[in-house]
Amino acid sequence: ALDLIENSEVEVIIGPQKSSQAAFVAELGDRSQVPIISFSATSPTLTSSLIPYFVRTTLNDSSQVNSISSIIKAYGWREVVLIYEDTDYGRGVIPILVNALQGIDTRVPYHSVIPVSATDDQIMEELYKLMTMQTRIFIVHVSSFMGSRLFLNAKEAGMMTGGFVWIMSDGLANIIDSLDPSVIESMQGTLGVKLYVPKTRKLDDFTTRWKRRFQQDHPNDQQAELSIFALWAYDTVWAVAMAAEKIGIKVASFRKPRIVPNSTVLETLGASMNGPKLLKAILESRFKGLSGEFYLIDRQLRSSIFQIINVVGKGERGIGFWTPEYGISKQLNNTKGYSTLITDLNTVIWPGDYNAVPKGWEIPVSGKKLRIGVPVTQGFPHLMNVETDPVTNSTMGNGYCIDVFETVIKKLRYSIPYEYIPFKTIQGELGGSYNDLTYQVYLQKYDAVVGDVTIRHNRSLYVDFTLPFTESGVSMIVPVTDGTKKNAWVFLKPLTLDMWLGSLAFVIYTGFVIWVMEHRINTDFRGPFSQQLGTIFFFSFSTLVFSHREKIENILSKFVVIVWVFVVLVLTSSYTASLTSMLTVQQLQPTVTDVHELLKHGDYVGYHKGSFVEGLLKQLNFDESKLRAYETTGEYFEALSKGSQNGGVSAIVHEIPYIKLFLAEHCTGFTMIGPIYKTAGFGFVFPKGSPLVPDVSRAILNLTDGDSILQIERKWFGDQNACLKQGSIISSDNLSFRNFWGLFMITGVVSTCALFIFLLMFLHKNWHELKGIDSNKPIWQRIGSWARYYNNKDMDSYTFRADGPYNTSPATNSKYEDVADPEATTCENSPNQQGFLMTDSDATHYPLVEESSSGEITRIAA
Repeated sequence: ALDLIENSEVEVIIGPQKSSQAAFVAELGDRSQVPIISFSATSPTLTSSLIPYFVRTTLNDSSQVNSISSIIKAYGWREVVLIYEDTDYGRGVIPILVNALQGIDTRVPYHSVIPVSATDDQIMEELYKLMTMQTRIFIVHVSSFMGSRLFLNAKEAGMMTGGFVWIMSDGLANIIDSLDPSVIESMQGTLGVKLYVPKTRKLDDFTTRWKRRFQQDHPNDQQAELSIFALWAYDTVWAVAMAAEKIGIKVASFRKPRIVPNSTVLETLGASMNGPKLLKAILESRFKGLSGEFYLIDRQLRSSIFQIINVVGKGERGIGFWTPEYGISKQLNNTKGYSTLITDLNTVIWPGDYNAVPKGWEIPVSGKKLRIGVPVTQGFPHLMNVETDPVTNSTMGNGYCIDVFETVIKKLRYSIPYEYIPFKTIQGELGGSYNDLTYQVYLQKYDAVVGDVTIRHNRSLYVDFTLPFTESGVSMIVPVTDGTKKNAWVFLKPLTLDMWLGSLAFVIYTGFVIWVMEHRINTDFRGPFSQQLGTIFFFSFSTLVFSHREKIENILSKFVVIVWVFVVLVLTSSYTASLTSMLTVQQLQPTVTDVHELLKHGDYVGYHKGSFVEGLLKQLNFDESKLRAYETTGEYFEALSKGSQNGGVSAIVHEIPYIKLFLAEHCTGFTMIGPIYKTAGFGFVFPKGSPLVPDVSRAILNLTDGDSILQIERKWFGDQNACLKQGSIISSDNLSFRNFWGLFMITGVVSTCALFIFLLMFLHKNWHELKGIDSNKPIWQRIGSWARYYNNKDMDSYTFRADGPYNTSPATNSKYEDVADPEATTCENSPNQQGFLMTDSDATHYPLVEESSSGEITRIAA
């Protein structure tokens, strides 16, 4: 490069093939203003912003990482191993690839870095190391020379069989056709991503001419295939030629620096006068080349479409495409939106000629068993019990949690060897808290933990949990007592105070509405004030026992009474049922109904030793001196029976599965209150990113959806329903106004509407008389006069007409009593007379008016 610039004074250099070469030559080009163009240096470490005269007419390796991560996501693999060579090309893309994999929640537990000077024995040794690991997904980013050796050795090591997955970056995938047939044979079943080159007539013509020329120049050599790098090289030369013609370069023009003594070669380099213009013209080039559209962005070729290939037979077969806009698709004309679904890829033939998708991991070939940590507890053997065989000294587990785990393992599509390792001290006790137990997985002392381990947020920071297999929540065990005092006033207890007051209000209101609508037409609702007031209350209360004797005349009143009687029927039935329950059934009430009562009264509270509940109670501001730890259900029973004042506790706070076991043993005298805190339930513990987690979680779902989980529960817990019912609270809550507000609303609305309609009808019928009464007096006096007018009988009503039901006088054929003689013709208005007769010669009817002792007209008959 120095010779070309200094002696030949070239204007452009094309061809640094390796990234390490391009980095050095680009520095020379930057000093001499000579554009350095590479069609094969793909490392992302070549940053154009630092070396402005470097132009990459190939794709940056970072452009393929999203296509590779999309393949990983489509198949649901959670762990991959990266294999790359120890060069600038190999290392450059790795940080970007790792970030892309982390973005889809895929871990990289190991990086396999192969030196370029590695021998076949060293490569084989590294491959054997990979075989001892669980992960079976390998992403390979190496050169063609290293890739050929790697796959030949992998086949010899038995790593090109079923269960393994190999994914090549475009460095290898782009040149599959040019590899040796023996290498292609060793790569059967591998996947790869390569740049998609659309088929065009221009490309076909060029390929034909090139093959003819190659045959002429190398008649004894095997026919070679054009790779994408050849197409990029052709397009690069074409772009440089177009740029040179565009700016019209005729002769080279260099500006030589002033030479000083002891100058280095680099300091004596001249600067091209045409370089800036030529660089600008190259960067602005845009045309349809052999490889597709030639278009530079940020001094490198624009990211394009990748084809996903599967090596089968003597070459490759396409199984799909990846584009930045639409992700994975079987065809390029995808319009469904971005996708990373496995269904958008064609069928893959995997290593070993398998069609089933590999799960991506295996138990290492060394035969090592999974180390399953199990807690050693005494309190709830039905949940978890660990024993040691005195003969073999092996650990055996039984109980609900163990049975669930072993059933789940049997449901997996593959076998997993495992052994139980007890988490205990030398004395045989639990080796710490459950937080300590789960942390052993993070420390790699255990490969998993099986037991009554609750899924907690703080634990999930360093381990992974499966889906829960038990009910969730934290509740309280508290004693129960008979909460009903059957004294002389027990009949008041079925209804709350607001219900009593509400019922009384509606009884009075309904009676008032009936009185208003019946007063003018019904003699049962007339009489002195005290009698009418008594009628209102008597009628209303008598409806409660359906014993009212007053006859209802108004149709609106009848409608109101129908609705009210229905409400009364519901109320009395509910009251009777509640009172009967209180008098005949034992009313069990918990001694504590809320955890804050324990705080308020300063009671002692129990919890299970080693459980996270201790920390939860401290978060709820319980004093540590008020907390007492217990292990067995017998200790629970004894502490609750003593009570807080006698050396025991007022409540035991624990998780629901433990509480149900306790209540199953102690059927009477205790109950469960809560839950007071929400948890996720029990789950199995695995290391972060373990590929076992999704498979075990799916197996748990399969187990809980069927009858198998019920059989396990019956085996260890028996029929809990009968016992749990006895330990439950049997209570009959008082009936409150809220329980019947709908009924009261209905009767209230009906009564109010009926009253409103009645008043409108009264005003409409009598307005011609009401508007003339005391029209010159203040409004409040007029209202009083209207009330007195309303107090009179409605003589036009059916009940008071001659043919009405109250016409009972045969002598006068009148329903009125104590009236003046109708035969009289004149009458003086004297206080000694009971009435007077007013005549009208034009009238055919003679109004009969009765005057009371106070002078008021009280009765009128026609």
